[in-house]
Amino acid sequence: MRKLVLLWLLGPVLLVPAQESGGRLAPYYPTPESVVVKMLELGELKAGERLFDLGSGDGRIVIMAAQKFRADATGVELDKNLARQSSEKIRKLGLDQHARILTGDLLKQDYSSANLVTVYLFPLANERVQPLLDQMLKKGARVVAHDYEFKGWIPEKVERIDDDGEGRSHTLYLYRK
Repeated sequence: MRKLVLLWLLGPVLLVPAQESGGRLAPYYPTPESVVVKMLELGELKAGERLFDLGSGDGRIVIMAAQKFRADATGVELDKNLARQSSEKIRKLGLDQHARILTGDLLKQDYSSANLVTVYLFPLANERVQPLLDQMLKKGARVVAHDYEFKGWIPEKVERIDDDGEGRSHTLYLYRK
């Protein structure tokens, strides 16, 4: 029997196969800019720090981290088109020295240099990436999870956003290694 996952995104319920299609760990759904700012502020991102955004989509977290927070930002995106578009936008904005997108599987990357990792993935995906982060992240590194917690980790801080300006609510979880 095929398992299905319930997915609700601003409207009707959509059923998607529980086993990730093509290696995807979450669908692409852009994080509103107001939430991106809150994620980076909650994660206490500072100039010169290394940020990794897992499942970077259109690159908005990576771009804001480099542009407004002056961080060294890397996104990891499986979708080649999204990765290409993000990379082009980074180049056009002149952020090449401080921002980049890696095309590939986020479960096969090295996060040992990260000061901050941002994640907007489904719970199953968080479960799959959690052992990597446990193993690789150095003491003091932070993780900000959007909407879905990491099981067994105790958040240092939880921030609720009642309205993102688009009528949706969000919950952000800050973890520190």
